[in-house]
Amino acid sequence: MSSLISSSSFTLPTSKTEHLSSLSQKHFIFNYSSSKKIRPRKIGFGVRCAAVGNGLFTQSTPEVRRVVPNRNQGLPSVKIVYVVLEAQYQSSLTTAVKTLNREGRYAAFEVVGYLVEELRDENTYKAFCDDLVDANIFIGSLIFVEELAQKVKVAVEKERDRLDAVLVFPSMPEVMRLNKLGSFSMSQLGQSKSPFFQLFKRKKQSAGFAESMLKLVRTLPKVLKYLPSDKAQDARLYILSLQFWLGGSPENLQNFVKMISGSYIPALKGMKIAYSDPVLFLDSGIWHPLAPCMYDDVKEYLNWYGTRKDANEKLKDPNSPVIGLILQRSHIVTGDDSHYVAVIMELEAKGAKVIPIFAGGLDFSGPTERYLVDPVTKKPFIHSAISLTGFALVGGPARQDHPRAIEALRKLDVPYIVALPLVFQTTEEWLISSLGLHPIQVALQVALPELDGGMEPIVFSGRDGRTGKSHALHKRVEQLCTRAIRWAELKRKSKEEKKVAITVFSFPPDKGNVGTAAYLNVFASIFSVVKDLQRDGYNVDGLPETSEALIEDIIHDKEAKFSSPNLNIAYKMNVREYQSLTPYASALEESWGKPPGNLNSDGEHLLVYGKQYGNVFIGVQPTFGYEGDPMRLLFSKSASPHHGFAAYYSFVEKIFKADAVLHFGTHGSLEFMPGKQVGMSDVCYPDSLIGNIPNIYYYAANNPSEATIAKRRSYANTISYLTPPAENAGLYKGLKQLSELISSYQSLKDSGRGPQIVNSIISTAKQCNLDKDVSLPEEGEELSSQQRDLVVGKVYSKIMEIESRLLPCGLHVIGEPPSAMEAVATLANIAALDRPEDGIISLPGILAETVGCNIEDVYRGNDNGILKDVELLRQITEASRGSISAFVDKTTNKRGQVVDVAGKLGSILGFGINEPWIQYLANTKFNRADRDKLRTLFEFLGECLKLVVADNELGSLKQALEGSYVEPGPGGDPIRNPKVLPTGKNIHALDPQAIPTEAAMQSAKVVVHRLLERQKADNGGQYPETVALVLWGTDNIKTYGESLGQVLWMIGVRPIADTFGRVNRVEPVSLEELGRPRIDVVVNCSGVFRDLFINQMNLLDRAVKMVAELDEPEDQNFVKKHALQQAEALGVSLREAATRVFSNASGSYSSNVNLAVENSSWNDEKQLQDMYLSRKSFAFDSDAPGVGMSEKRKVFELALSTAEATFQNLDSSEISLTDVSHYFDSDPTNLVQTLRKDGKKPSAYIADTTTANAQVRTLSETVRLDARTKLLNPKWYEGMIKSGYEGVREIEKRLTNTVGWSATSGQVDNWVYEEANTTFIQDEDMLKRLMDTNPNSFRKLVQTFLEANGRGYWETSEDNIEKLRQLYSEVEDKIEGIDR
Repeated sequence: MSSLISSSSFTLPTSKTEHLSSLSQKHFIFNYSSSKKIRPRKIGFGVRCAAVGNGLFTQSTPEVRRVVPNRNQGLPSVKIVYVVLEAQYQSSLTTAVKTLNREGRYAAFEVVGYLVEELRDENTYKAFCDDLVDANIFIGSLIFVEELAQKVKVAVEKERDRLDAVLVFPSMPEVMRLNKLGSFSMSQLGQSKSPFFQLFKRKKQSAGFAESMLKLVRTLPKVLKYLPSDKAQDARLYILSLQFWLGGSPENLQNFVKMISGSYIPALKGMKIAYSDPVLFLDSGIWHPLAPCMYDDVKEYLNWYGTRKDANEKLKDPNSPVIGLILQRSHIVTGDDSHYVAVIMELEAKGAKVIPIFAGGLDFSGPTERYLVDPVTKKPFIHSAISLTGFALVGGPARQDHPRAIEALRKLDVPYIVALPLVFQTTEEWLISSLGLHPIQVALQVALPELDGGMEPIVFSGRDGRTGKSHALHKRVEQLCTRAIRWAELKRKSKEEKKVAITVFSFPPDKGNVGTAAYLNVFASIFSVVKDLQRDGYNVDGLPETSEALIEDIIHDKEAKFSSPNLNIAYKMNVREYQSLTPYASALEESWGKPPGNLNSDGEHLLVYGKQYGNVFIGVQPTFGYEGDPMRLLFSKSASPHHGFAAYYSFVEKIFKADAVLHFGTHGSLEFMPGKQVGMSDVCYPDSLIGNIPNIYYYAANNPSEATIAKRRSYANTISYLTPPAENAGLYKGLKQLSELISSYQSLKDSGRGPQIVNSIISTAKQCNLDKDVSLPEEGEELSSQQRDLVVGKVYSKIMEIESRLLPCGLHVIGEPPSAMEAVATLANIAALDRPEDGIISLPGILAETVGCNIEDVYRGNDNGILKDVELLRQITEASRGSISAFVDKTTNKRGQVVDVAGKLGSILGFGINEPWIQYLANTKFNRADRDKLRTLFEFLGECLKLVVADNELGSLKQALEGSYVEPGPGGDPIRNPKVLPTGKNIHALDPQAIPTEAAMQSAKVVVHRLLERQKADNGGQYPETVALVLWGTDNIKTYGESLGQVLWMIGVRPIADTFGRVNRVEPVSLEELGRPRIDVVVNCSGVFRDLFINQMNLLDRAVKMVAELDEPEDQNFVKKHALQQAEALGVSLREAATRVFSNASGSYSSNVNLAVENSSWNDEKQLQDMYLSRKSFAFDSDAPGVGMSEKRKVFELALSTAEATFQNLDSSEISLTDVSHYFDSDPTNLVQTLRKDGKKPSAYIADTTTANAQVRTLSETVRLDARTKLLNPKWYEGMIKSGYEGVREIEKRLTNTVGWSATSGQVDNWVYEEANTTFIQDEDMLKRLMDTNPNSFRKLVQTFLEANGRGYWETSEDNIEKLRQLYSEVEDKIEGIDR
């Protein structure tokens, strides 16, 4: 290893923002064995891209796995070529072949091995094909990556008939079919009769699947031995081969080579080469490097452990923690186990006992129960578990069975950590990569274990490029072991002595913002959590009596405090103490100068804000630090955390000595600090900051993507909380009046009063500014009765759209589930979707059928303003809500809480007579609705109701604090996927290779069709040549890849799934089938999408480049047309010019436009556009995926300059355009106008798939809809003000985000600001409530109004502006505490 380091040119990217330069400051050492210390070398500072050579992830070469014999002994030659997933077989096989060649008895053996990942490189693949031409034997194992499996298949198929033997061990079926051993073949694999295929097909495998397969492998050769036919003997030798291979030791592999050569190589057949039977190791058991043997009885192992002579004093202590380790048998039998030994030794040195178990198959659920749980008491022997395999607990890289894994882990009931050995990269490649782990490894070994509830993906071992052997990375092993012991301590410590640090966020930095979190009433929640901990026996001394008093304590005075400029200071840290507690402090100086700096500091000390109650500390996480600095916001990559930020975490870990930190709500900044995307090294800031503290993180259930970033980059156990119950927006003021006018029109339209009512409708609609959304005739214009119906229909459709929009009302409090009636709107929306996979038809669908209509036709008619359809849809909506209310009413008690849903449902469903929904519908026009379909639907809704009102948020937190296993569950939208409920689960995303699904592609096609039709209608019948759009992480998780599917369908390609349902390939759809030109795209991926779905970015980039190279006319393929023009303009190749998939630099997030807007720290729109361009112009290149994100600003600008439309998706009711700043942060509308040669503004569209009736609206229509349903809607703002201090901030945030849209798109109407001013400023009573509840946020609200006017987004009277200026100085004085 040491020679490898000293000889290789090990240059790193200089820029300190990559922070690898700080390697030198942090004494980075990874030594192979503790005896050979390696001194850190000076690192060269030539600026180099993070990948070298072929631009792929791995530069390792098969030549290190080639053994060439001395051919002058006149022996026949035998050539073996093998392809494997991991390199652990390399040293065993090399040793075996070298031994045979030294003996020189039978043949001269040549062997060469390829890691499957190396075959991505064209030159290596060609060498592989050339090697096969004169090979005798081909061996493949664990080939599960589809695109590479295809390459292996094509190459081996050409030579298969000529080869003497082809042996493929568990891999994808298409590779397994290549097997050939004499008359034994698997070419039938995939036809139902083949027994091997049955092994692949059984998705729902019984508990002992892997075990039974291993038994089969053991017993079959004995049975087959006595069958006379050649076929049986060949099958026997195949199974023996598998035994030899699974046995993996040099001795086994030597006999394997002898057996296959002697039996199948023509020149050796007469020699009768003798071979020994496989040396069989236990299939599963307990292994310890110092133990005399492997154990298959845990009691025997513990007896040996208790009598060890070499054990240190700590290990003899009966109270020392016990850690369970899960190992891969192949590493033990091949002798490639030094990384396992290092972990065991490190744990024991730290005073922890270990039980290291292994299994030979891919199913570890049986062995975990057998060896880690006491069979008598059913209690676990261990306090925490670490899997060192990197794979999912059941199924490894093939088919996973997560429910079975969860069942096994629930019995184990300890924190479950899945650490990572590097598989596809050498240590060096990982160190210099800004991405960190290889994307395929992220998909197989990070995303899949998360579905089991695995956490803390710490890379603990590397791979030597030369020998292929694993070696421990000692700094990482130390981090992993310390963290595992800290989690174990939670299981052992008493509640009275446990210390918990609750961390709240303040974003943007302003006192009115302390305790920000999406949808959460933070202080009320903290109060409820801490009260509960107190009841449970935790020491919470001096906790105030109410949540208001708690706010006062931390923020120093009632509700954000008049007359106190600062938060409560919990600790002052001097500079020397800070430097001694924070080993990486010097690395922060480049961005922030010497400590203490001017953030979170008084000039001499670093200040930690917060307050301690007994063993609970409630602290305020410092902010990023550069929010208010426009120059820093322009940096293309993010800077490091500041000294105050680092000091906060040093305080929590080393002075307060927290046993766990609880990050409260979505979301802080720790996990977004710079460093590798996944698989961090110890110079990545999130890793340094979190240190060794177990991290528990409350995260909104509807945000699985950012929760996943927190899991992977801050090692969090993320616990989901519910978003507030949704209600329908309802109607108010003029909109309500309109609705009344429409009802009277419907009853009187044929009388003489029809035209007169229509005139009132038109004038009221104009007063409500609906003329921007519906084209209205002049008042008094002569209209025929059909025209009148159409005008009324369109206005009616618009106000029904506003009325039925879902609003999250108020803010959620942890531990307070919604009441049943609050769940009605959510259930009505769950009921509005068809769920064909469960045989459920939507309620609107069933009701429409009753009156002889198809619900899709009703939706279309409603959208077109056909009066009878609008009215029918209203009746259907009303009947849906009514029947669901009647159903919920029957399952609740007088206090509005759900009681015994199961029992009540039983009695309701038991007797068809009294079903409450039937009783309700009996009095409507839908009284003949299909009872069976309704019953199926309501049974499902009953299950959903139970989940909505279940409450496990506090329970799960207490489990985590007690060192128990928190059950995993998906995050997402509960309406689309009720499995998200109940909350309180360890939230995870999905298998990133599983999207887009078939259903997502169907929805995507509908939206793309509507988008293109809408743009044609607005654009003189012309298709847009380019659409600029955004891909979000959370949206694609919730919709299983709908927006990803939209991009694929625009350019006219379809995804192709492999046998395991994973999407790694696309094929073009013919122009005939597409029926339109291929639309060019510019895809801006959020930083979170980039982290979670890098495989899909690869897929998209391959798809766009494939389309650019098709032989098609340019007027039918705009991708090709533009790529050719841009290739010429830039003087680059067509493939480079066809770069269309962009995001931030690795480890950076957002364009920072949102930070600039929130902090009013920008001068003009051009500055915002520069931020966007400098931060968002990093491209992913599928031709060099190992490079990660590289800056391609010129290509980005040219591609954007052809855009005729910009486009984003809204996919769930809780988050709309003005709820969060992400949407305008990614909006390039004004920027495109600046870049276009003709200066024309692109059309801007938003697809809304939040309801069953998907819509494509313009951006300005969506902003208006949002303003009407939220900011200006009494139901919404009164709900917010009821939540108190946090509610005022929510109102201010909506207004600030509206200004953001004005800044990036110019699509906000003047009346929106005017009405907001009337609502919040002109109304004296309202103004006083806001000012008293949260003066800091109120000041920001006033400032935002003034800013909107100053920047030219709002024209209003001088009186209004004068009043705002006066108010501003009043509230300033009040906050400063000057009473005039």
